[in-house]
Amino acid sequence: MADTTRITVTLPNEQVAELRKITDNVSGYVAEAVARQLRHQLLGTDLLRHQEEHGEFTEEELAQARVSIFGTADSGGPASAA
Repeated sequence: MADTTRITVTLPNEQVAELRKITDNVSGYVAEAVARQLRHQLLGTDLLRHQEEHGEFTEEELAQARVSIFGTADSGGPASAA
């Protein structure tokens, strides 16, 4: 088992109720959510650093990335729903 530290996190009652509906392991669920967010932020930092060193991504590079991630060059994937 990985080393852990016990902390207290305060969440709105509605979020806690929803969490308990979908998992018996709230700590594990929250740990995975934090890990996913950390990966997201690290990836964003890496992408910004790459662009600073090599310039903006081209439309072709973005299309290739979409194919790698979503299996299609269509920009209507989940990332564009925002």
